[in-house]
Amino acid sequence: MLSKWADAVPVEGSHEIGVWPHLQQLSSDVISRTAFGSSYEEGEKIFELQKEHAQHFLEAVRSVYIPGWRFLPTKRNRRMKEINKHGRSSIRGIIDKRLKAMEAGDADNEDLLGILLESNFKEIQQQGNKDFGMSIEEVIEECKLFYFAGVETTSVWFLWTLVLLSRYQDWQARAREEVLQVFGSQKPDFDGLNRLKAVTMILYESLRLYSPITTLTRQANEDIALGEVSIPAGVLISLPVIILHHDEEI
Repeated sequence: MLSKWADAVPVEGSHEIGVWPHLQQLSSDVISRTAFGSSYEEGEKIFELQKEHAQHFLEAVRSVYIPGWRFLPTKRNRRMKEINKHGRSSIRGIIDKRLKAMEAGDADNEDLLGILLESNFKEIQQQGNKDFGMSIEEVIEECKLFYFAGVETTSVWFLWTLVLLSRYQDWQARAREEVLQVFGSQKPDFDGLNRLKAVTMILYESLRLYSPITTLTRQANEDIALGEVSIPAGVLISLPVIILHHDEEI
């Protein structure tokens, strides 16, 4: 990504780059590899469909709610059903290949899918019962959710961090100085990234000011007490993240 930016900028003068699509692609690539590893290219096609599904979903959420409308065979509803069916069968195909490789002892379990399947396999073996562990359907949903919840939020976070660094250039200088101090001309590694204190502070502050998730909603499964507030089972609790993050007292 950075190489593309460097190629676009002339040696002299300045050049404007729309970074948002690049950041979306970056987070999509990272999550595709993290979720599916060696099956990255297959995963990428699935995630392209997920991206389209998310756009249709957001359009549906923003439109006027009419009970039962989602069951009508409208163009959008048909497309969403088609995407869902195709996405599930594609992930199922990757899982079946991985399960065969695991049985043959040649599976690479370094990615999310491998970790889920290996953990599941051990759970079923230990209990001696297929009712334990996750079903294949649940594994499919985990992989979809990992992408759905991760791509947009991560790219939004990166984008606001760049906006803030451009506004507060003293912090930009501090971050650059720290990166050079820790890595010099070497490529970043995991241990070094954990030593970046100023960069971590900047990332956390960016999350506080411009949280990619504006509201969290949870349902109480049983009667609970939060301080002096009693919440009955079944009640929906809405946490306005933005308001909490900007409340000086909190």
